[in-house]
Amino acid sequence: MNNCYFPAQQTNSVLKQAMDPSKDMPMSNSTSNNMMMQMQMSFYWGRDAIVLFSGWPNHSVGMYILAILFVFFLAMTAEALSNQPVIKHRTTSPITGGLILASVYFFRICFIYMVMLSVMSFNLGIFIAAVAGHSLGFFITKARALAIANREDQTPKV
Repeated sequence: MNNCYFPAQQTNSVLKQAMDPSKDMPMSNSTSNNMMMQMQMSFYWGRDAIVLFSGWPNHSVGMYILAILFVFFLAMTAEALSNQPVIKHRTTSPITGGLILASVYFFRICFIYMVMLSVMSFNLGIFIAAVAGHSLGFFITKARALAIANREDQTPKV
């Protein structure tokens, strides 16, 4: 028995189809077609999504809401970490300061990639949660930075 990916008979039919541009080529043979997972390639609305892990949120409304909240807070945290606080040069050694900044950057990038992978599920609820989380995180961090700047401007200089 021939164990190659395309048996000889199927290879000939695929080659004939390749020569005729009016016909669509099959994406895979029939044995591997059942094993392939169907991925959504356009936005859709519903709880039937796979977010980050296989089997999660598992067609459950409660788990879908948890996935939306998880992506929302993940995006908000990524935005909060994008505005790193200034490290005081007098109290922190350069190596310690660099390690702190590098570790914050590491977690920020991990969170951003996790949000990106979640959005790649093409679920509208997850997409809206990611955009809303990034927007709210941006608003909170910028409003906080503006409040600190205004407070520093109002303090009397001696």
